[in-house]
Amino acid sequence: MSNAPVVAAVDGSEHSLRALEWARTEALRRTAALVVAHVLPDSVQLYAARRSSLADPSQPDEQPDPVGERVRDILAGAAELPAEVRYESLEGSVPEALRVIAEQALMVVMGSRGRGGFAALLLGSNSRAVASSAVCPVVVVPHAERSAGDGDGSSSGRVVLGLHAAETADDVVAFAFAEAAARGTTVQVVSAYAIPPAPVMVVDAPFQVIPPEGLADDGNAVPAEREMLRSQTERLAPFRARWPQVPVEQAAVPGDAAERLVTASRSADLVVVGRHHPRRSVGSLMIGSVAHAVLHHAHGPVAVVPTLPDGEDTD
Repeated sequence: MSNAPVVAAVDGSEHSLRALEWARTEALRRTAALVVAHVLPDSVQLYAARRSSLADPSQPDEQPDPVGERVRDILAGAAELPAEVRYESLEGSVPEALRVIAEQALMVVMGSRGRGGFAALLLGSNSRAVASSAVCPVVVVPHAERSAGDGDGSSSGRVVLGLHAAETADDVVAFAFAEAAARGTTVQVVSAYAIPPAPVMVVDAPFQVIPPEGLADDGNAVPAEREMLRSQTERLAPFRARWPQVPVEQAAVPGDAAERLVTASRSADLVVVGRHHPRRSVGSLMIGSVAHAVLHHAHGPVAVVPTLPDGEDTD
């Protein structure tokens, strides 16, 4: 959907206003419309429903919406705006309302935590629900304390892609390359390979451990890394051909993929992961373990990309 808008989900919290700024910049970068979506509070929805049922002309048409007014004021002071900016007041639950508007969106951008919930939680329930079920990519922008992380706050500007060569869908890879192309930056591709199990130890005497004869420590580490890089290169070939202007850095790392992606998020502009549903949980509010861990711990924006319907594109 080349003419699809970037949707910013706002609720007036500082977290959502950070997401709004990210979405504004993204819409400018993509030459896309910006839709500012605000799910009306329950009290406003209830008032509208009661007024409609009573049809009392003496009542005002609508209640004031301070969130919408504040967002308009903020954008009025922005240095630059997309050519088209629209405001949408939505009804229903937050996850369901955003899932509906996501059906026509290039991406949905939201804060990691809204007004509700516990401040100690790094990822709010609404962000998790939308990232788990929206039909378009969902970018979750962390709150200020978390984005500072333990690093120096500097950014490398690159887009980091978590790639499982055999399982990551083409839509996920294409989204990362399209983002890098729009930003004029590099895609850093990170894949993890399993660490070979430690050799079985034979106890010969108390407190004396003897490794089996002929087993060298980490003997399979280098071949595993080479095989992973080979698989990466093969998997990335069509995307390099499609986006020849995008530099690519490849990294094969031992151990846990999520941990490596969280570390990379300290300096990346964006981390891109696929939404892998376990086969038995398709349709539930579940995402793959890597996406789940990265969303909860990343220090920068994370894009969770589903497999898009046939015929749709990320450009």
